[in-house]
Amino acid sequence: MQWEIEQIDPIIIDDPEDPRVAAYRDIRERDLTGRQGLFIAEGEVVVRGLASAASRCRPLSLLLAEKRVAALTDVIQALPPATPVYVARQPVLDRIAGFELHRGILALGEKPAPPSLAELLADVGPQDVFVVASGIGNHDNMGGLFRNAAAFGAKAVLLDATCCDPFYRKAIRVSVGAVLRTPFAIAEGEVIVDALQQAGVEVLALTPSATERLSDYRRTGPVALVLGSEGPGLPRKLIDRCRPIGIAMAGGFDSLNVAATSAVALHHLTTTALARG
Repeated sequence: MQWEIEQIDPIIIDDPEDPRVAAYRDIRERDLTGRQGLFIAEGEVVVRGLASAASRCRPLSLLLAEKRVAALTDVIQALPPATPVYVARQPVLDRIAGFELHRGILALGEKPAPPSLAELLADVGPQDVFVVASGIGNHDNMGGLFRNAAAFGAKAVLLDATCCDPFYRKAIRVSVGAVLRTPFAIAEGEVIVDALQQAGVEVLALTPSATERLSDYRRTGPVALVLGSEGPGLPRKLIDRCRPIGIAMAGGFDSLNVAATSAVALHHLTTTALARG
């Protein structure tokens, strides 16, 4: 392997059992058992996000297919000093990962220390929007929520304890790296709602049972959007603590995919001028 690029000193991996890349071995199985404060980032967009100044996470190492090194020169050069960059031929990389890794780009990252709910609500402003997730167990939906939260400028994502881990590899990938840059906290759902309301945030519960339509709603200050899982939706006791809001639909449908719902609602909340209270 030859590179005519300055400042790159890759560590060549020829043996899939090399202990230096143990954290990358059998990725899918490790996804299920957890990584004790670490996570795997996959793909160029996500790895670039991990290495960027906007990331809240620390890159610990890279594992690249030989053919991907040149395209990531700038990322490699921007890594903290002494960050290992492992490089392997594609067959070796596939054996390490435990499946055919067509993207050929992996990174090991360290999760940030999670902020508390109080910290995230310490300086709420009139334009702030929060996303609250209750019982979201699907990693695609979790990634979609974070992507939409970042795209529409939500201040933070607040998760109840029944949600899946946003740092699961697939959730990070679907979020196109938004999980790595978006502040979030975890608490019980009712605790989250109470804390938001005490901070002066109006809390909307998205539910098909609502009589008030989202298209008619005009916020007067900071607002939070509470979204539940597809199927069971939000618990009744949580809806009763919030202002129920629904999205008008045709054709006998009463709900959207939760990620799609978040995009529709966040677009409305962030593009509609604040009404006078």
